[in-house]
Amino acid sequence: MLTLTTGAVQVIRAVTANNPEMPPETGIRIESGTDGSDALRLSVAPQPEDGDQIVEEEGAKVYLEPNAAVLLDDKTLDAQVDQQGDVAFSIAESPAV
Repeated sequence: MLTLTTGAVQVIRAVTANNPEMPPETGIRIESGTDGSDALRLSVAPQPEDGDQIVEEEGAKVYLEPNAAVLLDDKTLDAQVDQQGDVAFSIAESPAV
């Protein structure tokens, strides 16, 4: 299952809590690209869609579309915020346990 770094948890919580009009279930949704490639799309989602795998850690919610869940099963999601305030998500292999 996808794991989240501390940085990813902090960024996801900041992104989803910035809009008080969003429901408490708001999280980040990751879905596979529409062209059949391994490209992934990330968006803010008010709730999971049917069939989504849910990863939640310390209040940060990530909803994985089924194909994305398979691709990310053994991966780690990280996030960084640069000096301009832009967010960059990255995916890495999970460390061996």
